[in-house]
Amino acid sequence: MRVLLFGATGMVGQGVLRECLADQHVSQVLAVGRRSTGVRHERLSELIHSDLFALDSSVAELAGFDACFFCLGVSSAGMNEERYNRLTYELTLALARPLAKMNPDMIFIYISGVGTDGSEQGSSMWARVKGRTENALSQLPFRSVHLFRPAAILPMHGERSSTPALHYLYQLTGWLFRSLRPFTKGYILTTEEVGRAMLNVGRNGWPTPVLEPPDIRNVASLHPSHLISKSETERLRSGM
Repeated sequence: MRVLLFGATGMVGQGVLRECLADQHVSQVLAVGRRSTGVRHERLSELIHSDLFALDSSVAELAGFDACFFCLGVSSAGMNEERYNRLTYELTLALARPLAKMNPDMIFIYISGVGTDGSEQGSSMWARVKGRTENALSQLPFRSVHLFRPAAILPMHGERSSTPALHYLYQLTGWLFRSLRPFTKGYILTTEEVGRAMLNVGRNGWPTPVLEPPDIRNVASLHPSHLISKSETERLRSGM
């Protein structure tokens, strides 16, 4: 499986990258972002661009991939809706639209968040924008689009948030989240679980487009031999 990974320098992306490189069924990972991951591996290559809205000159390098793990995102803290929409909805679609044209058999997985507002009408600004983004992605002609909606995510192997406030929050409260994790039914996930779930869904897709925290944890725990086949996924999706 050839994987395209956006946002590999963020906390979630770091964890997803680690799981991709640990999986021998992943033959190549292309990490796309504004800065280098700092990771060196024979199956990892990088496409670094200071302005991700202007990838036109490099777009041909994004063809031929089986799965895209889209972990690129920003916190809505301190932003108005126009700015957050620009960095969430507009940027995501600016990257996803050409990908769908070049990779029609690609499985596209987007990291969203629990509480996302699919109606786009609610009072929460970030939830409306995420819902708008999810809805638009679902209309693109990928093989399938899957929307991961995690709640809390704990770094497991030294991953750190690029947002200083979140990094300090994890440092201060990580012990508490770890102690509560067994009682939360999947609402406190780890970067390892998110990465493994993405790999499992990225292989053959999944019958449902939206995966809430318990779904992500369950999919992460599946051995590849327990996953449904491509033909079974398509049968379930068509309702036959």
